[in-house]
Amino acid sequence: MTVERPNQVWAADITYIPIGRGFLYLVAVMDWSTRAVLAWRLSNTMDVSFCVSALEEALARFGTPEIFNTDQGSQFTSAAFTGTLAAAGIRISMDGRGRWMDNVFIERLWRSLKHEDVYLKGYADGRDAKAGIADWMVFYNHLRPHQALASRTPMAVWRDGVPGALAEKGVDMTLRLDNARALPTYPQPPQQQQAA
Repeated sequence: MTVERPNQVWAADITYIPIGRGFLYLVAVMDWSTRAVLAWRLSNTMDVSFCVSALEEALARFGTPEIFNTDQGSQFTSAAFTGTLAAAGIRISMDGRGRWMDNVFIERLWRSLKHEDVYLKGYADGRDAKAGIADWMVFYNHLRPHQALASRTPMAVWRDGVPGALAEKGVDMTLRLDNARALPTYPQPPQQQQAA
């Protein structure tokens, strides 16, 4: 199957995020065609609720995909998750056992996030991790050009590919943060000195 337009296939996956004393779980929902991260959540448990919450946000903000792909993890095979997909009329696709390459785009996202942000920052706790990851996701979606997208950003490609999409639909993944401090996670231009 050739994936060639936004909202044709979405995917989700979970990864570990190390913090000072332990780790958190991060789930992301991604549009395969544009590589845009449509929603994400951090959790300190593997309960299905944080996955369903991310899915519901993505559906509310970005519409409905034709197909949703995941691995065969218990969160994604649960009645709560598959029921949300079925209720929206979305076809369910699952990777073969142990076949991480079936979801390679989101695996690449994890590599980029960890090497460009998480491992460099060494987050002390969940609050710092949430703020830093939120800032990196905004950078990834809106500022970071992708070679596979002809050096365009994921959200620029998503907006151009969805008829009637509003520019505001894909803006600022930090809107749902509660009292989190946004930390710059990408190179900042040097500040210009003002003459006195």
